[in-house]
Amino acid sequence: MHTKHTPRFVSRLTRKTLALIMAGGRGSRLKHLTDWRAKPAVPFGGKFRIIDFPLSNCVNSGIRQVGLLTQYKSHSLNQHVQRGWSFLRGEFNEFIEILPAQQRIQENWYTGTADAIYQNIDIIRSHNPEYVLILAGDHVYKMDYGPMIAAHVDQNADITVGCIEVPLEQATAYGVMSVEADGRITQFAEKPTNPQPMPSCDSHALASMGIYVFSAKFLYDMLIADTDDAKSTHDFGLDIVPDIVNNYHAHAYSFRDAMTNKVAYWRDVGTVDSFWQANLELIGVTPELNLYDEDWPIWTYQEQLPPAKFVFDDNEHRGMAVDSMVSGGCIISGALVRHSLLFSKVRVNSYCSVEDSVILPNVEIRSNCTIRKAIIDKNCIIPEGTKIGVNLAQDRDRFYVSPNGVVLVTPEMMGQKIHSVR
Repeated sequence: MHTKHTPRFVSRLTRKTLALIMAGGRGSRLKHLTDWRAKPAVPFGGKFRIIDFPLSNCVNSGIRQVGLLTQYKSHSLNQHVQRGWSFLRGEFNEFIEILPAQQRIQENWYTGTADAIYQNIDIIRSHNPEYVLILAGDHVYKMDYGPMIAAHVDQNADITVGCIEVPLEQATAYGVMSVEADGRITQFAEKPTNPQPMPSCDSHALASMGIYVFSAKFLYDMLIADTDDAKSTHDFGLDIVPDIVNNYHAHAYSFRDAMTNKVAYWRDVGTVDSFWQANLELIGVTPELNLYDEDWPIWTYQEQLPPAKFVFDDNEHRGMAVDSMVSGGCIISGALVRHSLLFSKVRVNSYCSVEDSVILPNVEIRSNCTIRKAIIDKNCIIPEGTKIGVNLAQDRDRFYVSPNGVVLVTPEMMGQKIHSVR
């Protein structure tokens, strides 16, 4: 149970909090989607990027001081943040600072999540926060961080770990916690082979969301001690959190829906299959992630685009989208789109059929194409008559096919050198 606080109490805490978003990872499990962009910069949900979700959570929670730690192929991420997140006012000490790996303290790039924070410790100290909220930049969810920070203060904890219940068979991909009745963490295992089930539910484990609240001074002390430890891998999940669990007060904060008290929506879209599934979940009549929620908007950068257009109305040549989401700037010209999500400026030409697919921005699908259960990356031009997702054996020769049969297509696979370096 979490103590009920007044909004005024929580807002005082969030104003004293600096959020640090870990956005430097490659996200190699997303395969070719991260060949030219960091995972947090991957488009999601028709008009957003993954990074928009933790950033929106911060702003909506009243946290207006944010550091974004970047490293791997960060240009499109930096560009997106500069274009879409420049509305915070420096006069009010509001900011989103991009903190690239720049060898400020050591002659190496970020070697782990804890090392990334440590290498910016002088910048963090200069902002003089009372609390530091550490977030992953590659998860999709809506969360008010204020009550979690308040729970951290109530429990007088050294660290509070955001956690969510996941099926036991999926828990091997996460940090798994064992907790006492009052929420105190007694054990923490990073990606265990045999995850410990929850006492109240033997089919689920309590998994870390990669969200941590620290009192600032305690965090500094832990980072310095970790840096001095020659045996450490300088990672929060492998080193910092287990050390605190064993020697200090670590507390779990269970992420639940405030209205229903059920496990809240949270997705790790780190694989091609999970990315495809999470996007298509949004098409449902009442999806768990409500993008139409005016009380908790997801902010982003978006181009000024005309409305989507559907043209031709002949029996065999009708422009239509059924059970789908279609973004601005799209033209469906005498083609059928069914149970699919189209990002901005997608053109689907005559006599095409697109089904169960995620089409990223600026894609042109030329006439007489058939596309099934696919992800088409940004800027692809699909030649006339192409069939994707119809014969997976043939698709494997040209494209990437996921374990669950999702076909990923990028411009390079089509011989289109969008990112040519020569």
